[in-house]
Amino acid sequence: MLLKRSFSVAVVVLLTLSITACGHMSNRGRNTAIGAGIGAIGGAVLTGGSSLGTVGGAAVGGIIGHQISR
Repeated sequence: MLLKRSFSVAVVVLLTLSITACGHMSNRGRNTAIGAGIGAIGGAVLTGGSSLGTVGGAAVGGIIGHQISR
């Protein structure tokens, strides 16, 4: 259980750091990264830290962020 939670926290931290490192990205790319980060946090919270929920939330959030830029 601790390993799953640690993995989820690591994913969220990695996504957050990757967003800050992408200052040269286009608006669409930035929105995709932000959506993935927010989705990962939401997925982790809604599933109680499940790795699958975190990754699924990141995927859905990234898709939504990508589509908002159109």
